[in-house]
Amino acid sequence: MRKLVKFSLVFCFIVIVLGAFTRLTDAGLGCPDWPGCYGFLSVPQSESRQAIAVEAFPDAPLDTQKAWNEMIHRYAAGTLGFLVLAIAVVAIRRRKKADTHHQPLKLPIFLLILICWQAALGMWTVTMMLQPVIVMLHLLGGFTTFSLLYLLYLRETPYRAPGGDPALRKLRSLAAFSMIVVVGQIALGGWVAANYAALACTELPVCEGSWVSQLDFAGAFSLPKAATYEFGVHSYAERMTMHVMHRIGAIVTTLVLGFLLFKLWAQAQTQLFKNSAFVITALLVVQLTLGVSNVVFSLPLAVAVAHNAVGALLLIALVGLNYNLSRKA
Repeated sequence: MRKLVKFSLVFCFIVIVLGAFTRLTDAGLGCPDWPGCYGFLSVPQSESRQAIAVEAFPDAPLDTQKAWNEMIHRYAAGTLGFLVLAIAVVAIRRRKKADTHHQPLKLPIFLLILICWQAALGMWTVTMMLQPVIVMLHLLGGFTTFSLLYLLYLRETPYRAPGGDPALRKLRSLAAFSMIVVVGQIALGGWVAANYAALACTELPVCEGSWVSQLDFAGAFSLPKAATYEFGVHSYAERMTMHVMHRIGAIVTTLVLGFLLFKLWAQAQTQLFKNSAFVITALLVVQLTLGVSNVVFSLPLAVAVAHNAVGALLLIALVGLNYNLSRKA
């Protein structure tokens, strides 16, 4: 079971990276239908199939590269769904065979429900023409799946902190709050990405021009009606507000995590928690560097995808820290 969960965890990370790559290459509507592509199980390649695709979807010209980006992500996500199903089946069979309540069952079942919800969000992402709320929820669902798979992996792994680390018990609330702050920052990043607002500000450390006078919070977090949300429908002021809020969120996240890490470094006695502090510190530094690089270098694809990937790794690092702190209670 542990090996299956570990493989699923790594595969989920790949799906997250592929999802970011699909979004950042503007391939979210690379296939205008779901779950196939222009009525086929794969991207139409032959001239006859492409002719059928053009006739069936005259308002959605076929871009083979974008279509493949989208379909590869779907194939990977579908495979992850079968892996999570396998985990749930093994968990149920193991529980019946062992007749013990010490082995996880509720978490695998919840993961199966979550992956089905993710599939529905993936469908709605296409059928609702990249509606930002759906896109953001789909991203958060992917990060949640990744986090819960990691939690399941930790529960399947027998280990302990030698000697314990009682001085860190009082950090449980701060660690939980830090994780909530990171989730909020990920949601803000997802909203920025879903509304194509990543380059609404191109200067550092603040936005250019008279940005303060243009802030529009009500508009930035509204959902205008549109036939399609591809490439965004909000005004520049609204997108700029989204971007500014994400920057402010980055500052808040850094301060909160910085305080947690200061406490962790000062009080950790066991190598387990020292390693956690090191990993979270390194990921935070890398994430901030990637965020700044996105602005300075105008959103390079590799940097933007890495920013998404490191955000996921930072989240599960905090999941691991919270889990280990709770185990010491």
